[in-house]
Amino acid sequence: MTPEIIKVCGLTNIGDARFAAEQGATALGFIFFEGSPRYVTPQAAAIITATLPHDVLRVGVFVDEEPAKVRMVAALAGLNVVQLHGNESPAVCEQLRDLTVWKVFRVGEGFSAERLAKYECAAYFLDTASDGLYGGTGRTFPWPLAVEAKQFGPVIMAGGLDAANVGEAIRHVAPYGVDASSKLERKPGLKDHDKVKAYLEAARSAKE
Repeated sequence: MTPEIIKVCGLTNIGDARFAAEQGATALGFIFFEGSPRYVTPQAAAIITATLPHDVLRVGVFVDEEPAKVRMVAALAGLNVVQLHGNESPAVCEQLRDLTVWKVFRVGEGFSAERLAKYECAAYFLDTASDGLYGGTGRTFPWPLAVEAKQFGPVIMAGGLDAANVGEAIRHVAPYGVDASSKLERKPGLKDHDKVKAYLEAARSAKE
């Protein structure tokens, strides 16, 4: 029942990244969107990723970036997954097919899981929609929509997850992965280690 992907996102420093990896995170996320308070430069991310265990996925988060820039940053920062968090078209995913791509879909009013069928990617990443925000909302979305989305491929759930609800989310959806960021922080970009540890323990111990 434990998801293959248990991700902590929005990391900006070595201490938080190494702690999350040591506590059992299988993927760590670095945001390369300059409009985010959790933005890191590719150079800073490269310093962090160089210190991580090889079996931890290094995920780069991009918002409507040119494929050539995504590919360049992925190489520079030592990434092995790119997470497309904007309004990227199926064609953009196709252009990046040589990389492991997670395409994000913001779940809000009028969301239809049928949209996922147009995209070819390694996983479909569902996050809570919010005007003007690309993730980090701290709010959940209706989880039955994630169950519906699983018919199209592996699903990673985000949006308001923490130790208090990640186990319930896993039991309800049985997703490929879960992701948390804003609810694990002391302030944007700085993690609360107690919250990170509790979230990871809850995700790993979720039972049917």
